[in-house]
Amino acid sequence: MVAGCGVLSSGSSEDEGPIVVGTTSAPSTLDPAASWDGSWELFRNIYQTLLSYPHGAVEPGPDAAESCGFTDSSNRTYRCLLRADMRFSDGDPLDAQAVKHSIDRIRKIGVVGGPAGLLGSLERVQALGDREIVFRLNKSDATFPFVLATPAMSIVDPDDYPADALRKDSKVSGSGPYTLRSYEEGKRAELVRNDRYKGFAERRNDAVTIRYFPDSAQMVGALRDKEIDVTFRGLAASDIVSLQGQDPDEGIQLLEGAGTEISYLVFNPKDPWAAKSAVRKAVAQIVDRPAIAHKIYKGTVEPLYSMVPKGLTGHTVGFFDDYGSPSSSKARKLLLEAGITERVPLTFWYTTDRYGSETAPEFRELKSQLEDSGLFKVTLRSRPWKTYEAGYRKGEYPVFGRGWFADFPDAENFIAPFVGEENALGTPYASPYITNNLLPESRRESDRGAVVKQFEEAQQILVDDARLLPLWQGKQYVAASEDISGGEAALDPSTIMTMWELYRKTSW
Repeated sequence: MVAGCGVLSSGSSEDEGPIVVGTTSAPSTLDPAASWDGSWELFRNIYQTLLSYPHGAVEPGPDAAESCGFTDSSNRTYRCLLRADMRFSDGDPLDAQAVKHSIDRIRKIGVVGGPAGLLGSLERVQALGDREIVFRLNKSDATFPFVLATPAMSIVDPDDYPADALRKDSKVSGSGPYTLRSYEEGKRAELVRNDRYKGFAERRNDAVTIRYFPDSAQMVGALRDKEIDVTFRGLAASDIVSLQGQDPDEGIQLLEGAGTEISYLVFNPKDPWAAKSAVRKAVAQIVDRPAIAHKIYKGTVEPLYSMVPKGLTGHTVGFFDDYGSPSSSKARKLLLEAGITERVPLTFWYTTDRYGSETAPEFRELKSQLEDSGLFKVTLRSRPWKTYEAGYRKGEYPVFGRGWFADFPDAENFIAPFVGEENALGTPYASPYITNNLLPESRRESDRGAVVKQFEEAQQILVDDARLLPLWQGKQYVAASEDISGGEAALDPSTIMTMWELYRKTSW
């Protein structure tokens, strides 16, 4: 009876103004050729890709494309046919040449730590006529459709995006569900319906304003004060716990779901101490993940013992199998066997405004754990994301924290981006057996459930090297005012919010 007092409206919310969404994850760039990070949150809504994730899908389906598929049994030739009469939001034609231009410039510009690392299997792109695009791969790659569905492969207008340089202004020429009406870096992005859009998205609102907050407390305060309608990234553990125990009269709903976000440490081999295997393994032997998950994150994350998160085919618990429970004595033995008798000095870096308000307490906890062992002397340093990102791409940090949101829901995406000369870390990690054997084997197999062996072997190599140290796996939380619906549907398989799913409830 109570539920019957409201009707869910999928119509326009224009009369009531835009839906206002808060996040602590501001874009680092507006140019897809430069981004392999959380900027994709915005890209998914203002640009378009050949493939995307129709509601409820776990595998890519057509978006700007009418159809796509491999044309050979070896998974080396991939063909897409564009929808007819596609246009960018400014009216310019979106044809096969525009798609070719968009993909080619990613590799030509070659931003360090940028999305070119996703295109390692691509040999060349061909535009055949106005609507047909053919991707020739240099090796079998059954995951290539997943790559095309990432916002990194957003289609841009050749008239506005140079072939050999990044776009410099704060404007966007895309063909997504929304156009970017205005943008203030680090503050807000105003999105309005793109009337020229042709794709799978069924928009349930006419406008969305995204507000960027420096921390969770301010964002949740704005939600409680009804300055925003929804939060979708960056809720602190303390705020989640508070919302879980809130008075129902507050009128805020908290939605929880499984997630594949991971947090991990990166060891830079250019640093004389981080380059030592015994040092990395001693850190791995001491780190207490359950303490971080429960003391810092209040149970809103889970301890993670592999770079591949739980819930994906091939997940293992290699770090737990090899190291067991935290042990200072075992760590001391590792160091002594390597001839290291003094306290090891390490500098840990983290970003202040990317992965949530618990990041600083988390790193203080890591420092405490390592120093309490008597084996390490840890110095903490931090920077805002934009300068932090530039620093790790230049190899400035001995040990640094990163988070990872899946490009696509496959174990490959938690291994391949981190190895090789060009990777998402900006820190080369040569692992020839992974890059030359295991990944090529897995990419020849269209049945992703049949490549568990390869993923398990790759994860064990990552454990043996200890160049990357997984810490925790997150859950998804969306907080929204009680008059907003669509929050559950708004998170796609790569946990990116599709703003068009949000809508206001209307009364009788």
